[in-house]
Amino acid sequence: MTETENDVPSTRWHWIVAIWLAYALFDASQTVLVMHAVGRDAWLVIFGTAFVSWLPWVLATPFIISLARRYAITRDRVVSTVGVHLATLTVVSLIASAWFATLQMLFNPWRYPQHPTFIEAWRTSFPYQVLPYMIVYGLIWFITLIVDARARMTRQTTETARLNEELSKAQLAALRRQIEPHFMFNTLNSIAGLVREQRNDAAVSMIVGLSEFLRRATQDSHRSQVTLAEEVEYLQRYLDIQKVRFGERLQVSVDISPEALHAQVPDLLLQPLVENAIKHGIAKRVAGGAVRVTGACANGNLRLSVYNDGPSDPADSQSTVTGVGLSNLRTRLRILHGDESELELKRAASGEAEVIVTLPLREA
Repeated sequence: MTETENDVPSTRWHWIVAIWLAYALFDASQTVLVMHAVGRDAWLVIFGTAFVSWLPWVLATPFIISLARRYAITRDRVVSTVGVHLATLTVVSLIASAWFATLQMLFNPWRYPQHPTFIEAWRTSFPYQVLPYMIVYGLIWFITLIVDARARMTRQTTETARLNEELSKAQLAALRRQIEPHFMFNTLNSIAGLVREQRNDAAVSMIVGLSEFLRRATQDSHRSQVTLAEEVEYLQRYLDIQKVRFGERLQVSVDISPEALHAQVPDLLLQPLVENAIKHGIAKRVAGGAVRVTGACANGNLRLSVYNDGPSDPADSQSTVTGVGLSNLRTRLRILHGDESELELKRAASGEAEVIVTLPLREA
């Protein structure tokens, strides 16, 4: 429904005409039946007169709706508002009764011995029309209030949902900005270490890899979710940087089932998990270690796992649980999927660690 400047639904003529048409048909049919029961058989004239007698109310309905919206009954103006509506009811009732009296004068639907004059018809019919006219006016006013209240509630619900969505997007953007500098600073420190070791070719390769990684991050900065295939490609750029840094000390395997590659996942999902695995399970070991990334679909869910075989000390264990990467990811999963997602950290007695992320399976 379109909205007016007062933030209420506009008056739709076709609804007004349709409702009044149905009511006029009902009233005219009922009048014909009653008159037939008392021996008045001129049903066509009776039906036509009763049917068109409601025309003034059809024309007055938009005006009454406008008054109902403009003069709502509130504590500070009860008397003035009631006065406006009573005056409007009186004027519309007089016009409608005058119209009905004119129809009786012209067509004499009740088949009096002679056509009644306007005054006679008006005096006869008006007392019987006062109560129905009051009920009709009250129904128009009440239905207007109900429709407007429902429309406002719908708009408020829509607006609340929109604001919640914008808030979620803002939170996701803030969390993403938290990850990117975290990774960039770590990489720059690694580049500085390579320069100090005079491994210039490796430093240049890492700078190129960082540039590609950040370019991709900038391109996808407006997206909160990507396909798993895109996320794996993104992860590969990160791993290229880390392989320059660690060389043969880092062994990585990525095993993602083909049907899982089209699933939607949060952007920058795998990279912080692999970064944690390298930092806490591989980096401090002279012999290095292996990181394994797997993904598969089962029972309507997507299950992703990042495993590292390197034992770590208790301090590393605690920082893994509360670090930026996992904490950030838990928050993003809660925003995107609520209780439908899960992030679980498993640690074996010998120190190996595995992070398992379970998401509802939703294809792009």
